[in-house]
Amino acid sequence: MEQKIRVAIAGGAGYTAGELLRLLVAHPMADVVAVQSTSHAGSAVGSVHSDLVWWQKSFVEAINFEQIDVVFLCMGHGHSLEFFAQNDVPERVKVIDLGNDFRLKADANGFLYGLPELRREEICGCSRLANPGCFATSIELALLPLAAAGLLPAEVTVVAMTGSTGAGQKPTHDTHFSNRSGNLSNYKVFTHQHLAEIGETLAAAGMQTDLAFVPVRGCHTRGIMADVVLRSEMSEEEVRTLYKNFYADAPFTFVSDSPVYMKQVVGTNFCMLSIQKEGDKLLITSVIDNLLKGASGQAVQNMNLMFGLDEMCGLRLKAVGF
Repeated sequence: MEQKIRVAIAGGAGYTAGELLRLLVAHPMADVVAVQSTSHAGSAVGSVHSDLVWWQKSFVEAINFEQIDVVFLCMGHGHSLEFFAQNDVPERVKVIDLGNDFRLKADANGFLYGLPELRREEICGCSRLANPGCFATSIELALLPLAAAGLLPAEVTVVAMTGSTGAGQKPTHDTHFSNRSGNLSNYKVFTHQHLAEIGETLAAAGMQTDLAFVPVRGCHTRGIMADVVLRSEMSEEEVRTLYKNFYADAPFTFVSDSPVYMKQVVGTNFCMLSIQKEGDKLLITSVIDNLLKGASGQAVQNMNLMFGLDEMCGLRLKAVGF
C-alpha cells in the first residue's frame, strides 16, 4: 500500500474543520496527525465535534510540521495571514486555505485559486492553494460554460439561498434558531465578498459580466441553491449540450435533464445543475452543500489532485434523500 498523506488541520474547532474530519477519518489515503486549536488544546476532539466522541485524538496547541505533508487552514477569514506570520511552514508542506485571505490575485502571495473544474492541471502541480468560497463555487459552476464559450450577456442576475452553517459556528442574532427558523432574509445585497472572486474566475475562463447578486439566509442548516437568470438566443437543448460537454470530465459536476433540488447534494461533494428556458429567458439552477463542495469536500478534492490521487478518493458520498 502507498504511504498515507499525513494531515494537520489548523483551527480545528469550527464547522469546516468538523466536516474535514468527517471526510478524512474515512479517507483511505489520509492519516490525520494533528488537529490544532488554541482555545481547546489538550481537550478531546470529540468534546467539540461530538460526532467524533469515539475518536481517540486530542487538540494540540501547535503543529509539528516535520510530521505532516499537508495542512488545512480553517481559522476563519483574515487569520491565515496571521498563521503564516506565526509559523515557519516548510516549502515541502502543502497548504490548503479554506479562508478568503489568498483567493484574489492581488492577495494571492503564491497561492493558486483552486476550482478543479477550471484549473485541474494547475492544481495537480501546486503546493499552495486557496479553496473557493461556497457561493462563489455554486455561481461559478453555473456560469463557466457560457464564459468559456464567450456567451455571457452583459448582465446576469443571481438569487442564492444558503443554510445557517454558511455563517460559521459562532452564534449571532442572524444564526440564532429563533431568528432563523421559519424565516428568510436578504443580506449583503449586490455587495457580497464572493463577487470579486467570481469576477476573476469568469475572466480567467474567458469572459466577465455585470453580476447582480442577492444572497438569502435560508431557514435550513446546510445547502445552497443558486438561481442564475439571464437572456440567451440559444435553445434550451443547445445550452444543456454546451454544459454537458464542458463538464464531461468533471466527476463532481452533473448536468441534470430535470430540475434539481438541494437534498440531491446535501452531504455530498457534488454540484448539480439544471437548465430551463422560456422565451429568451434562461434559468440555470446550481445546488451544492455549502460545507462540502462549497468548502471541506472541495478542499479534500483538491488535496487528492495535489497528491496525485483519484479525484474522487474518499468523496464517493450519496446524499440522504429522505
